[in-house]
Formats: sequence, C-alpha cells, structure tokens
Amino acid sequence: MYVKGVGPARAQVLEAKGLSTVEDLLAYTPFRYEDRSNVKTIAQLAPGEMATVVATVASAKASRFQRRNLGLFEARFEDGSGQILLGKWFHGSYLSGVLEPGRRIALYGKVELDTYTAELLMMHPEFEMLPEDDSSDASLHLGRVVPIYEAAGRISTRVFRTLVHRVLETLTPLDDPLPTSIRERLKLPARWDAIRLTHFPEERDEIHVLNEFRSPAQWRLIFDEFFWLECGLSIKRARARKEDGIAFALTGKVREQVKRMLPFKPTAAQKRVLGEIAQDMAKPHPMHRLLQGDVGSGKTLVAAEAAIIAIENGCQVAVLAPTEILAAQHYYYFKNLFRDLGYTVVLITGSLSAREKSQLKKLVAEGLVNVAIGTHALIEEDVNFRRLGLAVIDEQHRFGVMQRLKLHRKGERPDVLVMTATPIPRTLALTVYGDLDVSIIDELPPGRRPIVTKHVNEDQVELVYSFIKREIDQGRQAYVVYPVIEESETQALKAAGKMFHHLSAVVFPDVLVGLLHGRLPSDEKEAVMESFKRGETKILVSTTVIEVGVDVPNATVMVIEQAERFGLAQLHQLRGRVGRGAQQSYCVLVTGKLGDASRERIRTMVESSDGFQIAEMDLKLRGPGEFFGTKQSGLPALRIANLIRDHEILEIARGEAQQFVEHAPAEERRRVVAHIRKSWQRLYGLVEVG
Repeated sequence: MYVKGVGPARAQVLEAKGLSTVEDLLAYTPFRYEDRSNVKTIAQLAPGEMATVVATVASAKASRFQRRNLGLFEARFEDGSGQILLGKWFHGSYLSGVLEPGRRIALYGKVELDTYTAELLMMHPEFEMLPEDDSSDASLHLGRVVPIYEAAGRISTRVFRTLVHRVLETLTPLDDPLPTSIRERLKLPARWDAIRLTHFPEERDEIHVLNEFRSPAQWRLIFDEFFWLECGLSIKRARARKEDGIAFALTGKVREQVKRMLPFKPTAAQKRVLGEIAQDMAKPHPMHRLLQGDVGSGKTLVAAEAAIIAIENGCQVAVLAPTEILAAQHYYYFKNLFRDLGYTVVLITGSLSAREKSQLKKLVAEGLVNVAIGTHALIEEDVNFRRLGLAVIDEQHRFGVMQRLKLHRKGERPDVLVMTATPIPRTLALTVYGDLDVSIIDELPPGRRPIVTKHVNEDQVELVYSFIKREIDQGRQAYVVYPVIEESETQALKAAGKMFHHLSAVVFPDVLVGLLHGRLPSDEKEAVMESFKRGETKILVSTTVIEVGVDVPNATVMVIEQAERFGLAQLHQLRGRVGRGAQQSYCVLVTGKLGDASRERIRTMVESSDGFQIAEMDLKLRGPGEFFGTKQSGLPALRIANLIRDHEILEIARGEAQQFVEHAPAEERRRVVAHIRKSWQRLYGLVEVG
C-alpha cells in the first residue's frame, strides 16, 4: 500500500527502524501521551497550570553561566494576545539553529512566574514545530490528547502522527485473528478499535491511564503480543514433546557410577533437580530443560550426573561453553570427576592446531570419546558424533537460537540441558526460555558462608591493599578485576596491564602476582590459572574472563575496580568467584564518582546476595534488551509490551495460550499457526512453529 508522504528517502529511514510495511507502522505505538486539550492564548495563561500555547518565536539567545557551563537557552514567544511568554532550557545550546525568530511553535508545559522579570515562563516545555499554514491537520496535534512517537532520523513525532492518521483513515478495518472465546471471556475491544484508540485516544481516556499503558485498547495490544508469543512457544514445546527421542534406562550401573563419582554429599536441591532431569531422560521424548542456579550452587555436578546416565546407555555427551576459559574449566572439572570411572573426556576449541582438531574429531566420530567439551568449534560442520545422547549448553544466553539448534542436530534428537548461572527473573524466563522446562538449584553446598560485600571510594584503595595483604599473610588468595585491558587516550581508565605492573612492582613486591586477560594465548591463560589454583600465585589481576567457571576455594577476596562500570549480573558473577571454601570471603567494590543508576547497583550488591533478587533489580535498571549484555540472547522484539511493566498481562496471556494450544479444535489451532507464521515469525524468531 502506498502511503502519501512516504517517498524513497523516508521509506529507507523507516526500514532502518524496522518499519517496512503498513502493519509495522500501525504497530509503532506512541511511547507516551500529552494532554494538549487545554489550548490557550498567552494572555489567558495562569501560573501553576499545564497548558498548550501556539506562538511565534520573537527572539532567542544562548547564554552561559560563568562558574557553571549550564548552556541556558532562552526564547521569547508572542501570539498577538498582548503578552510575552518566556521559554527556558538548561543545556539547550542545541536549540540555537532550531528556535529561530519567526518560527511558529506549539509549546506544552507548566506555566510559572519568572522571579526576576515577573513574566510568564515555561521551564523546559515540550515543543513542536508548526508549518506556516497548519489548518490542514491542526486538530491532530493540538486541542486533544496527543500521541508522542519516538523519532526516526529526520522523521519527527509530528510526521509519524500524520502518517499513522492517514493510514487509519484509508484502511478498511482489519480482521481480528484472536479467538473469539478469549476475546469475549476477557472482555477485550476489537483489534481494529484497539489500534485506532491506542494511536488516537478518545477525550474520555485519562492521561495518567494512557501513560501507564492501561487503557482497554493498550491492554488488548499488549495482551496480543504476549498471547501470540506464548502460543508459538507452547506449540513448539508441544511438538517437541511428541518427537521420538532416547528413553534412557536408570540402571543399577548408573546409580553405582554416580555414587563413585560424587565428591561430597549433594544438597537436597541438587537431588531434587537430578530427579527431574533423570525422569525426563527416562521418557521416550527428547528432554528440553533449563537448569538455573546461583553462582557456586553446583550446576556442573548435576550436569555430570546426567552425563553418566547418557554414557552408561551407550551414548556420547557434548558440552558447549561460550569461552575457551570456561570450556577449559569444564574439561578439567569433568576429567577430575570421571577419573575413576574410565570415561574419555576431550576438549575441542578454536585455538587447537588443525592437526589436533582433526585427530579429536576422528575420535569423536568413531565413538571413542564419551564427553566432548568445547566452544563454537564443537558445532562446526565437520564435527560428527557416533551417537550423541545429551547436549549440555552452558551460559545459554551467550548463544543464538540457531547455534543451539546446530548442536541439537549433531544427534538423533538428543536430550538438551541448558545451564545458566545468570539468575533470570520469571518474566524473562517465560519469554526467552518458554519452550523449556525449568529446574532451579536454590541452595548452596553446606559449609558455605555468605560473602561480605563492602563499597569503598577509589581514594581509599590503599586500605583495600592492606586488607589483601592481611588475607595473604593468613594463607589466602585474592582476585583484582578491571573492566579493560589497555588504557586508551579517550578513557582515563586504570588498565589491567598497567595495574598488574603497579601491584607486582610497587604494592606487593614480595608476592607473586599473575595477569589474566582475553588476549593471552590459551596455553598462557592455562598456565596462569594453574599457578593460581596451586596457590603459587597469590593475587590474580584479571579482566572479566574469570566471570564464570573459575573455582579456587582458597581465594577469599574479590576486589572489583571501577565497579560502577559493570552491570549488576556481572558484579554478582564476579563476586561468586570467592566464597567457595569454608573460610569467610569478601567482595570489595571500588568506585569513582557515582551516578544515580550506578549508586543503586552498588547499594543492591552490598545489601543482597540473592541472585534472583539482584536479577530483578538488574532487569528494572537496565531493561530487558540489555539484561543479557548480548543482542543474540533470543529476546523477542516486543513492540508495545514491556516485560517489566506488563508482567501480570504476560502471566494471563501465557495461561490463555497454554489452554488454547491444549484444548482448541484442530481447525482453530491451524488458523492460529498460520497467523503466527504470517505476522509474528520474523519478530519472535521462533524458527519453526506448528
């Protein structure tokens, strides 16, 4: 459909924003609303009220304060009513080429009295440029509750408003694909009415309800997004449960091998989770399970127990890790656990020579390897398993959906166990991992003490060094972590390399200090880690490569420099590297000047050691898009729904979707699958549904 006002240049800008079709444009909903129904002349304004004024810029100037460069921008407005209105913006120098004398503007804001001139004033008013002849569509932009859209390049909120209005005026009402029974039960408005009223609310819609996204129209569109997503996940999940898989036998030999391997008595949580996994593995359908557990809770031990079930049933196990360091940690851990069981464990990573890789791949293909552990190298085309029965994927959020699928296809529908030490709030787990069953290890091994977390300013770092020295004198070890490797001219950062030399030569000249970062060759990384594990290296200076998978029970101090630069989940992961032995452990957060968000993060870390509570706060502070720190985390591209704000609607939509998928007549279900494929596939990336 051709939309008047969208030429080739605008179409390109819209496409870059993900708006390729008219349907996309209608789904591009306002992010807030302004009540511009109170339109007045300047002479009618009264201090204390919120109002909209249409006026012309009489004069404008930018001025600076001598002591503080606040960049104050002032403009005077007139509308022929006999009075002047002042507009002021701090840090407003960018307005110099925008609010020029003679320009016609719509201003919206709170009216005040200027204490110096006694003139009427608006501080930081919202404004919109108006064309000289605004009669054509003035009613769209003034005298009503007005939708505010996020701009795209040179396409302003005003242009979006006009384009959407044209489309709504031109199109005939769209069909409503939502099953009638659900619409009637939840008393939802029709889809076309919901779209129209979300973009252009009626006069009776209260502004605060609209800005909380709780009008009936907005509720319907939010529900739609969650319902179709959850329907897709439920269908995918139901289909996976019907596939033929391997029914693993839980024999006496399996139990005997598990007992022989266990280094200590498992916790009740580990036993419960292993029971859930073993039950799944015994079924004749593939297992699809997410294993969540806080740092140090013993997820890898449970994965090793699951591996024994597969191996004793004549199958192979693949363990996929996101980094070489984590893959190597898993390799040593599994090798040590399986030392007396006679299993063959190999490590396949990108840094191996072509000859080494070729030899290992041959052993895997011939079935001479029981457990193959590796990075992305494990899912290369030429890696073939003789009989892959269990695929374990660690830190799943660092892999894309297709990578998980690649490993899955290395076998004849193997069981899949996905692990993560990043506690995921329930709302996120329902969307990112909605096609998986979830097991949670919510208990730490016995004897572990809570880690004491302290916050100090960078000018107190000498006290931190004294504390490290005391711990080392008592036979302990410490980590010192930095957010970067090298210092650049644009960032005044203490680089790990530079500080390693400072700590080893100046602060701790009599102590062996090691340096670990991502750019070291893998054999050097290994040597550094082994020296630290053996207790020879007392202080390990590192970047975040030690975030996961490193287990040194004798390390009792974690110092995180420039802690304000890290996200909450990362800080929690780093803290989890200590507290793995019986001794009291400490985490010290060293920061510079803190903003509001970073102060909140540090406060949360000091006050809480509960990974799930921390994850909830992280989600609130950073939002779902950045929660995982990766763009390929499998998060769906939601348009109007918000995982934090709308978690209650998500729960309702999930319940409705599951009920529908389980009980809907076949014909209605087919229509739903067709709708998901046509309208939601590219957004949700569900790979294949139905």
